[in-house]
Amino acid sequence: MFLAGFRRAGRRHVPFSFREATLGFSLATKQLVTFRCVKRLRGKEEQPVPPRQSGTLTEAELRIMNVLWGKGSGTVQQVLDSITQKPALAYNSVLTTIRVLERKGYLKHLKDGRAHVYTPLVGQKEATRSEIRHLVSRFFKNSHEQLVLNLLEDQGIEPEELARLRQMLDRSDAK
Repeated sequence: MFLAGFRRAGRRHVPFSFREATLGFSLATKQLVTFRCVKRLRGKEEQPVPPRQSGTLTEAELRIMNVLWGKGSGTVQQVLDSITQKPALAYNSVLTTIRVLERKGYLKHLKDGRAHVYTPLVGQKEATRSEIRHLVSRFFKNSHEQLVLNLLEDQGIEPEELARLRQMLDRSDAK
């Protein structure tokens, strides 16, 4: 880009100064920046949207939570050493998943020297109930009856299980 030289004025080239060149350049830059900002504000410019994090646990998150529920707390390395299921996970994968769990509110960390010790904030029973509520709302339109009927139709039920369910229903009716 030439900052000083000739500019076209009609059919002839007219000399212009460095000042004129930089003035024109800064005006063009201002207009371009303003145009981009307005375009972004109006939503015309494509911006990458980060994926929405699910409130439920993924398989990898559940594996890590099962270890921490069993141990009570642990560092990333202790969690990694305790995972027995295949496929084996890399240290960085466990660390990333633990950070996601911390962002979701399932874990907190305490600093112990250079290491972070992670502790569950949500109990296993509470997490299980939350997952079931999510399942019922998503697939059965908040109908627990539909969930139970689906389970019974799909798998059948043993007489011992049926007796336990009757006892539970009788206890809930008594309340």
